[in-house]
Amino acid sequence: MIALTLSEIAAVLGGTIHLHGSDTPDTVVSGIVDTDSRVMEPGGVFAAKPGETTDGHLFVGRAVEAGAVLAIVEHVVEEPVTQIVVPDVVTALADLARDVVARVRALGRLRVVGITGSNGKTTTKNMLARILQDEGETIAPRGSYNNEVGAPLTMLRVTDDTTYLVSEFGAAAPGEIAKLAGLVTPDVGIVLMVGMAHAGGFGGIEATTAAKSELVRAVAPGGLAVLNADDGRVVSMAAIAAEGGVEVRWFGQGETADVRASDVEVTASGTRMTVTADGVGIPLHLRVLGAHHVGNALAAIAAATALGVSLDDAVARLETLELAERWRMQPLGSDRVRIINDAYNASPDSMAAALRTLAQIAAPGERTVAVLGAMSELGEYAGEEHDRIGELAVRLRIQRIVIVGAEARRMFLAAVGEGSWDGEAVFFGTADEAYEYLIGELRDGDRVLVKSSNSAGLRFLGDRLGESFS
Repeated sequence: MIALTLSEIAAVLGGTIHLHGSDTPDTVVSGIVDTDSRVMEPGGVFAAKPGETTDGHLFVGRAVEAGAVLAIVEHVVEEPVTQIVVPDVVTALADLARDVVARVRALGRLRVVGITGSNGKTTTKNMLARILQDEGETIAPRGSYNNEVGAPLTMLRVTDDTTYLVSEFGAAAPGEIAKLAGLVTPDVGIVLMVGMAHAGGFGGIEATTAAKSELVRAVAPGGLAVLNADDGRVVSMAAIAAEGGVEVRWFGQGETADVRASDVEVTASGTRMTVTADGVGIPLHLRVLGAHHVGNALAAIAAATALGVSLDDAVARLETLELAERWRMQPLGSDRVRIINDAYNASPDSMAAALRTLAQIAAPGERTVAVLGAMSELGEYAGEEHDRIGELAVRLRIQRIVIVGAEARRMFLAAVGEGSWDGEAVFFGTADEAYEYLIGELRDGDRVLVKSSNSAGLRFLGDRLGESFS
């Protein structure tokens, strides 16, 4: 965080200072801000956020032991550290982030990019950050820090020398993206796609579209919206951009896109394509697995080139990226048995894309195995969407379909109903049972996809399999 005095922080938060030791209202604080005492560093600020299962106020002492010099709290705790008491710690984080970003913006250097979409946010964020980091100090979220806590914590990492802030905006309900994006008023807003992820919370696909369009509305007048020309729902957001005086830059695989891909070839070593930006085309070998990441790469290139990065540099830097993020199309195992661990998040769209990738990358003589768990946050659409994925796995001729967990059982039943009658599809109640089966079932030449939502926990099954076949 930039250097601020205790009195400045308290004024921004509307809080009351309780000084400790030799601290005065003019004492300057400039360390990291976090809600996790385990990552606290000397000089840092600990935000004691109450949680669903525990309370951050219980960990103030640990944060102090790790070097915290200030705690933002909702009530005074008996620990040897200066504290600022606020009505709500989460609101305080947002207020502090808004103020810090505004102060750095006033220096004239900082450019802010916001990213949203039903799928692909974290991958695109990492791709864009990789391109921009060679241009100047770039701050981007750790993992999927994209909610009401994670997004402000990322914003609070900016310094006076930061050139780019890349923010990822997720949401499970209407209004959340508007709230987060409103903290920074992005110069560039990227909308990747609109799908069924979190549709249960939004109330349907049209409501999801409206929620994702909140980012376009939040872009500063005169700014840029980077929109997916291949997604009709995203295309409709161009009208919103026009109303707000925001320019549109299109990405996609159609001829009308400003940044587009052609001659796409998906292999087990990545995806090869020709990227054309503003009439200039060059080859790109994207080592991140999956054709569904082509759009993410195009979005990152579209934003980066609009910010002044040359196409040659953008492509060269993307080619150095081997993995988008842990548990996202992460290659594990060995050439003998290749495990693709993609079990951090799952929606109907990302599940279908991962299955298609599995079918595409298997060479003749190699067997495809899909280990699938439940997709969360689909609400009333959960049943039919799990059915659809089970049917798709059969239609793609996936040779072994392993369904794990009671919440995914409909996927298994749909696969059987679609024609997987001879043992191709199996069901296990737990990941341990699935692991024991797979250890005995997998053989040389197998290509294995592990895919589920985070809550299903199959990412750890993927890790176990990767280690067993390394």
